[in-house]
Amino acid sequence: MTAMPGPSTHVILRDIYDRLFRAYGPQHWWPAETPTEVVVGAILAQNTAWANAERAIANLKRAGCLSLSALRDLSEKELARLIQPSGTYRVKAARLKAFVDVVWRDHQGSLDALVGGRLPEARRRLLAIRGVGPETADAILLYAAGHATFVVDAYTQRILRRHFVIAPGASYEATRLLFQQHLPRDTVLFNEYHALLVALGKKHCRSRAACTGCPLEDIAHDEQL
Repeated sequence: MTAMPGPSTHVILRDIYDRLFRAYGPQHWWPAETPTEVVVGAILAQNTAWANAERAIANLKRAGCLSLSALRDLSEKELARLIQPSGTYRVKAARLKAFVDVVWRDHQGSLDALVGGRLPEARRRLLAIRGVGPETADAILLYAAGHATFVVDAYTQRILRRHFVIAPGASYEATRLLFQQHLPRDTVLFNEYHALLVALGKKHCRSRAACTGCPLEDIAHDEQL
């Protein structure tokens, strides 16, 4: 359950964004050269630090395997070996292979066909793939396909919860819809906002809050939430 929406919801969300942008500037996120690299990164980043996913991506690049056709032709065992730095690499290899299999089986090898069209349908197609949850799907849709959907991660929910924007226990979808309904549906805005929340989560709004010097320090908050 989210906090009751009202005329102040847009104001507080915009205020948070403006403060973070002034403090941190543009984040240039997602760091990828191709949409396929975004997809691979989104799956490899599940339940691990981005630095670990990045090392696995570097392995794939060195092996010339960062394309849909190369990933299709790679054995799952060899893929698992290459992505070992990402952690739970056998699980992630299976998830990558499941994703690539869907692209080739149902969309003739076209990632655009999978993620294109209207957002609700594209999102449903992604969520039907084994190993693709809401956060991974929205990351792919926003950063690889340019859809205006908000990516909610643990940092986002912690920051909003501590600043009383959402209630404790708010679901992923309820939090995503808060952004969808109270901000302009703008891909550039959603891209930057998500990246800025990640930056804040890493610098200040960690499991144990470090509020001194935080750009949101003077906004009412409870660091225990």
